[in-house]
Amino acid sequence: MVLNFRFAVVSDLHIALPHTIWDHPSRFHLVEVGIPAFESAIEHLIQLDLDFLLLPGDLTQHGEPENHIWLQKRLSQLPFPTYVVPGNHDVPVVAANEQSIAFADFPQYYRKFGYQDTEQHYYSQQLLPGVRLIGLNSNFFNEQGQQVGRLDSQQLQWLEEVLAAAVDELVLVMVHHNVVEHLPHQSRHPMASRYMLENAPELVQILQRYGVKLVFTGHLHVQDVACANGLYDITTGSLVSYPHPYRVLEYHCDRQGREWLQILSHRVESVPDFPDLQQLSREWMGDRSFPFLVKLLTLSPLNLPLAQAQELAPSLRDFWATIADGDAILDYPQFPQQVRRYIQAYSAASLIDNNSTLLLEKMMSGGR
Repeated sequence: MVLNFRFAVVSDLHIALPHTIWDHPSRFHLVEVGIPAFESAIEHLIQLDLDFLLLPGDLTQHGEPENHIWLQKRLSQLPFPTYVVPGNHDVPVVAANEQSIAFADFPQYYRKFGYQDTEQHYYSQQLLPGVRLIGLNSNFFNEQGQQVGRLDSQQLQWLEEVLAAAVDELVLVMVHHNVVEHLPHQSRHPMASRYMLENAPELVQILQRYGVKLVFTGHLHVQDVACANGLYDITTGSLVSYPHPYRVLEYHCDRQGREWLQILSHRVESVPDFPDLQQLSREWMGDRSFPFLVKLLTLSPLNLPLAQAQELAPSLRDFWATIADGDAILDYPQFPQQVRRYIQAYSAASLIDNNSTLLLEKMMSGGR
């Protein structure tokens, strides 16, 4: 079946109305640009004749009801269907408190955006003839009441049933936490593992069994495309952190069944009050990078002495901004060899993170 359609991905909006902004001196996120950046992206996207828009979580700053209300009202005004899933910031608590909505209430806010069944936090939706979206919930509260990235057994069982019934359909999956590793040894790294599903291997096995090739994630705030045996995890950076990106994608399937996905990435260059958003945002991230870098260097696998980490960290102030940019090339020849090799491992294995055309076929593990 010949199939062609165009859609967009905008991730980690962290929408915050001005009176709700949590203004902490060390925060990484420029949440004050969330609404104007979203409006800038939408202004562009409504010109493109999109078939649909995907928002893979962290829709709001901290799950504030007024921010959820603002967003669902704004989404209802768009000229194309929009689908969401919850991020960790959208449902940070089980029971509502003075700041955030209750976990159970999330689907109620987004009935028009995937959640026709408001009794569960995941859904299956036919987007176009022959095209199905599965929206998953990766927010799980363990026995200690802590929020972690995990799909519970009930959701996995439901997923298998939906996939088994989706015969001859192209299936797209959207979930907040990463499914395939985007950083070196991400699932085991003491700082990076929280951005991945705890049971990602189980989900990957199910998706591969049913021939799913495309998963759209957020959470990590970087531009990256990773692949595991033909399953692509396309993660999109955040609108409130450098480089303030969003993606426009076109899928094509010809009469011979060959499938391509073209990816074009765009950036919000400026918003009112931030005319040079890109430069300011990169500096903002660099200015706040020192504690993060010291922690990275002193933790496993490097385990550098604190004094050495503090000495090297200033040279790495743009390290995370470069990774967030996508298609990173990192090399610090002046560093000790062990440290240099470790930093080089964060470079992109191939330059496909921002603008590329993927031929969707079985392949060996890739990514970084």
